[in-house]
Amino acid sequence: MIKSLYFMFFVFACLLGLMGCTSKAKDPFKNLTVDEFDRYIQNEEVQRVDVRTVAEYSKGHIPNSLNINVMDDLFAAEADELLDKERPVAVYCRSGKRSREAARILTKKGFKVVNLDKGFEHWKEFGKEVCY
Repeated sequence: MIKSLYFMFFVFACLLGLMGCTSKAKDPFKNLTVDEFDRYIQNEEVQRVDVRTVAEYSKGHIPNSLNINVMDDLFAAEADELLDKERPVAVYCRSGKRSREAARILTKKGFKVVNLDKGFEHWKEFGKEVCY
């Protein structure tokens, strides 16, 4: 009886541990695939924001995107100045990591944000339009 209780406790503890390892904090914004992002930004109301450095942006970017470097200390202030909170925002970076951070910042500030999952490099791999 005691051995079966220990076994049941062990199984229960393992299941709880597995659930804890697999649960990932949900982003407060949507991460879109390349095709979903492409469809989303066709809406002229959507503000396209490249959050990479000026040097990266100058080597190619999604057409009609605004460059606001998320690594700059003034990112939040520039976003407030340049973006309209009444219009949706679509952010992207090289691989999707910096834009996730930008999306978190913008979401906290009250913007409705979507993020290009896997970033601009993935966008180019899919043969989507790029401006130089």
